[in-house]
Parts: sequence; C-alpha cells; structure tokens
Amino acid sequence: MTRQQTSQRSDIHGRITDKIIAALEQGVRPWIQPWHNACPSDPVSRPLRFNGAPYSGINVILLWSEAIARGFSSSTWMTFRQALELGGAVRKGESG
Repeated sequence: MTRQQTSQRSDIHGRITDKIIAALEQGVRPWIQPWHNACPSDPVSRPLRFNGAPYSGINVILLWSEAIARGFSSSTWMTFRQALELGGAVRKGESG
C-alpha cells in the first residue's frame, strides 16, 4: 500500500467517524435510525449493489446515513463506472 492510498483510507475512516459523532451530538443514533422509519409501510432493507447483492459491515451504516442525509428513497447504489456500463449518466458535480 502506498503512502497516498494509506492517506486516502485514513480520510475515509475519519469522515465516517465524523459523521457518526455529528449524528450522536444531534441525538440521533445512526445505527438505529432506519428502524424508526416515519412511514411504517416502507420496508427498511440493507443497501444493495446495482446487481442486487447486499452491502455488509460499516458500508451499511454509511449508506443508510447518506440516504437519510440526502433524502434518497432507493436503497440501491452503484459506482460511476457501473452507471456508465449500464448506459446511465451521472450529473456533473455529483460525488460518491
């Protein structure tokens, strides 16, 4: 692993930690939030890759957090390259 890869990995861990701490300071427990869904008819599910495979580990919490923060209703996620392979487009300025 190069020094740049190590730095990027540390930044990701730091960002996740900062998001969890910020949510805790606001009184929100991010690992519990999805089960307190405002609309009981909407089932809560694990985030899925574009091919239907579920995410696991910290990715579940991170993606739930992003979906809540951005108001996303779908629990399906994909990478930029996967979107292009499927003929999709990504809006300019969007980030992963």
